[in-house]
Amino acid sequence: MIKYHPSNELLSQFSEAGLPATLSVAVAIHVEMCPVCQQKVAALEAATAATIFSDEPDPSDQEVMTFDDSLLDAITCDETIDEVYQQPATKVTIKEQHYTLPRALTRIGQSNFIHVGKLARSRTVIDDGPLRASLLHIDAGGEIPEHTHTGFEVTLLLDGEFSDEQGHYVPGDFMMLDGRHQHTPMTKEGCLCFTVVSSALHFNKGLSKLLNPIGSLIY
Repeated sequence: MIKYHPSNELLSQFSEAGLPATLSVAVAIHVEMCPVCQQKVAALEAATAATIFSDEPDPSDQEVMTFDDSLLDAITCDETIDEVYQQPATKVTIKEQHYTLPRALTRIGQSNFIHVGKLARSRTVIDDGPLRASLLHIDAGGEIPEHTHTGFEVTLLLDGEFSDEQGHYVPGDFMMLDGRHQHTPMTKEGCLCFTVVSSALHFNKGLSKLLNPIGSLIY
C-alpha cells in the first residue's frame, strides 16, 4: 500500500496547473498510481470549477461570451473526426529487466541510459530550467551511499522496492527531500524511480565523499 504522498500544497498547485513541468509530471504519475490522491485531486478540481462558474457574469462580457459559445458550438458539431488517438505504452529494458512506463511519460523523450556500477540513469527530455528529471535504476543489491541534497530531490518509485533510514517504499510512494535530510537508499530486489532534482547530491560520510564528482550523475 502506498504510504508516502505529495503534500496537500503540491496537490493543490498541481490541480491548478501551477507546478513546474518536471514536478507536474512527477505528481501526475503518483496520482495515476494512487487512488487516494486521485480522489483528492478530483475534489480540488471540482472546488476550483465551482468557484469559477459560480461567479455572476459581467454584462459587459456578454458579446465575448456569445462569441465563445458559437465557437464552441462550431467545434462540437464537427463530426468529421471519429477516431480517438491512443498512444502505445512506452517500455524500457535495463539489464534484461523490462518495465512499462506510466502514461504521463509515454510522449516524453528519454536519453540513453548511462551506467555506473549498479546505477543507471536516463535523462527525461523536459526543458525546465535548473530542474532535472530522470529515470533512475538501481540493480538488485545496490545502494546509493549516504548523502544529502544541495537543493531538493523528489523520488517516485515506479517499480520494485527500496529502503532508507526513513522507511521501506513500494511502487507509487512519493518522497520529497532537501538539505535537512540525509539518507542511504538501498534495494534488495532492484528498483526503477522517476526523480526530479534541483542540484547535485552531496555525499557526506567517510570514503563516500570521494563520490561527490559523480553526484551530477543523478542531477
